[in-house]
Amino acid sequence: MISHPAMAHLHLTNRHLHPETPERLGRLLERCPDFREGGPASREQIERVHAGEYVDVVESLRDEVWLDADTFAGATTWEAASIAAGCSIQAVEDEGFALVRPPGHHAFAASAMGFCIFNNVAIAARHAQAGRGLNRVAIIDLDVHHGNGTEALFRGDPSVLYVSLHQWPFWPGTGGPGTSDENTLNVPLAAGSGDDAYVKAFAETVEPAVYAFEPDLVLVSAGFDAHAEDPLGEMKLSIDGFRELTRRSAALGPRTAAVLEGGYNLDLLPELVEAALEGFGR
Repeated sequence: MISHPAMAHLHLTNRHLHPETPERLGRLLERCPDFREGGPASREQIERVHAGEYVDVVESLRDEVWLDADTFAGATTWEAASIAAGCSIQAVEDEGFALVRPPGHHAFAASAMGFCIFNNVAIAARHAQAGRGLNRVAIIDLDVHHGNGTEALFRGDPSVLYVSLHQWPFWPGTGGPGTSDENTLNVPLAAGSGDDAYVKAFAETVEPAVYAFEPDLVLVSAGFDAHAEDPLGEMKLSIDGFRELTRRSAALGPRTAAVLEGGYNLDLLPELVEAALEGFGR
């Protein structure tokens, strides 16, 4: 596990009754204290994915703003988001699980969206390619929401295969039927889908595509809001279901790393992360 305790005190969304709170990470680190401390990503590393003008905006914030209807930012957001990106890079180095906030998979090259400031998994993927020579990266997104930012960043890039299993129809309204191509595999699942539906889709659709891609690295966007008791999703995955999906993900390539995305049931999130770690073989 890679994390940093500062992310449990920065990017202060609490007083806005926002679901993406510092307490998410605080609860995780209380339950999982045996983590390696990561540091912030450099601007160069962040700008492998994000436009410099957008990075300037985030770095220069001194007042509270809403970057979109759902995405709060303030004076400490730059520090939190750069640490989240840096821990995600470290996860590639260590073949680990980055426990971070704010999440990332809705962030675009030049804009925030859906609680996400910087696209952590995309920054980690570009680091793997630039810094480690891991040229072919498969990203498997298990969050209940389609990772529209990650898809947009890599659409048309044959070196990255993006795979998303997500509720459909659902926010953000992307990733529906007929939206896959050579390097994008969207697997929309109906509301109420549980372990059996996810494992069936994974075995029949995801595994053949990833094996055929032959990745050097599998990166998992590990969202846990598809759990049956998550307040934002309408899916029925169990703790055992997440354990099985992460086990299957880890079997798809020679190296695996993961980055935390969603998951908003504070009581269950630590248990879900522990199940994922078991699935990854930790």
